[in-house]
Amino acid sequence: MENLLEIVSVSKHFGGFTALSGVSLNVPKGERLGLIGPNGSGKTTLINCISGALFNEEGSIGFKGEPISKLPAYQRTRKGIARSFQIPKPFRSMTVLENLLVPLSYVRGVSGQAATQAAEEILVGMGFSDKILAECSQLSQVELRKLELARAMAAKPELLISDEAMAGLAGAEIDEVLAILFSLNEQGITIIMIEHIMQAVMAFSQRVVCLDAGQIICEGTPHEVVANEYVQRAYLGD
Repeated sequence: MENLLEIVSVSKHFGGFTALSGVSLNVPKGERLGLIGPNGSGKTTLINCISGALFNEEGSIGFKGEPISKLPAYQRTRKGIARSFQIPKPFRSMTVLENLLVPLSYVRGVSGQAATQAAEEILVGMGFSDKILAECSQLSQVELRKLELARAMAAKPELLISDEAMAGLAGAEIDEVLAILFSLNEQGITIIMIEHIMQAVMAFSQRVVCLDAGQIICEGTPHEVVANEYVQRAYLGD
């Protein structure tokens, strides 16, 4: 299967602290990949290096066969990489619809009626049929998480990085977000899920990669990774 994302020997330091050390990872087109690890393991640093929020000092990152390590975040987004954020930060003075018109304009260059139609299609798919014109201040926590995913989808990504989209949600709400991610993947979008809720990772991922202390310590099927002694030690201690 053709790789969409290729990460080769990527390292990142913050002063004397090594956040990532020689991380290599390929992500094939269409894959559902779970990225796990204890707090401080390097997950956020890795996705920041992929998305362009940070620049890796060593190694290389390729997307669709092209090097992107030196590209700023907005250029990576225009090439097809989008991410949601763990803490939703919508434009609170805008409506749900207006929150999507911004990325549609600045990332895809779509405006006017075409932008409105594209935004409405995305929002209906996210379950916002009756709240398209609602103020963001009226949204529940799960709706804010879904809006965060909708804003990422407005960039029309080929790779979506979902950063703890289910943190703090209840069981039924987790199922709602999972259903959306499955639907997006069925549309051909490759998804990297960063998540601490193991039931969600197990249900969603075709492959799981576990980071600890800035290095990949295990990868495989969800059941293989959960059963791995190094993974158990990273989460539970000796």
